[in-house]
Amino acid sequence: MKLYHGSYLDIERIDLRRSMRGKDFGQGFYLSADYQQAFDIAKIRCLGTNYTPCVNCYEFDESWVSSGSGLKVKRFDSYSLEWADFVLLNRQNKTDIPVHSYDIVMGPIANDTVGRQIRLLLDGLIDKQTFLERLKYMKGITFQYYFGTEKAIQYLTKIESHVW
Repeated sequence: MKLYHGSYLDIERIDLRRSMRGKDFGQGFYLSADYQQAFDIAKIRCLGTNYTPCVNCYEFDESWVSSGSGLKVKRFDSYSLEWADFVLLNRQNKTDIPVHSYDIVMGPIANDTVGRQIRLLLDGLIDKQTFLERLKYMKGITFQYYFGTEKAIQYLTKIESHVW
């Protein structure tokens, strides 16, 4: 399957140390099967800069997930309380030490108000079910693919980059 990463640069080599902490599935390299979503992210990252949007395209053979490759994979097929708890746990982690041991995590993307919703939950102003409902991406369910280890990244093959 083709996966896309929206950025402000053409990525020659994936460097996990450059990944941001406190993201939905942890510190790692995130991709989408939706080209438009990756392009929209690239445009947002370039706002107010001199950078140009770039979509890096990769090939990922999903058969590696079940072929005995030794990859530890977590898949969330839909929004669920388990998914919301997982996002909450990762979003609160501001350290370099992962809170899970998965190489790859696949699942829905949370909407852009995650930080606000976490504060409301932790302050007791909303319950877990409301938290879950508010995390759902407003444009419908869109999946993201997290590659969090060097082992996982070896299964991505760069195809091309589109720079505007």
